[in-house]
Amino acid sequence: MKVMAIGTLKPLTDEQRKTYLPKEVPATLQLYLDGKMEQFWLRGGEAGVIFLMSVDSVAEADALLKGLPLGQANLLTFDLLPIGPLAPLGMLIK
Repeated sequence: MKVMAIGTLKPLTDEQRKTYLPKEVPATLQLYLDGKMEQFWLRGGEAGVIFLMSVDSVAEADALLKGLPLGQANLLTFDLLPIGPLAPLGMLIK
């Protein structure tokens, strides 16, 4: 299943940036290498990220994101949206 994870980053102090970002980037890249994260973007106009995830469930996406360093510190929170093919398009090929 695909899940769109829309993350909101709380303002970070310089100390938090030094503590969490060097750990966050490799942990996020590991999810990509594990095939759990397909694409990622920065949010325009807001502090945060958007991830397109390939997971078995929304609960799995939630657990993976809460396991990231910023998630563990409750500095990056996500709205999780299950997504899929636009099924009504099937009516156009009948």
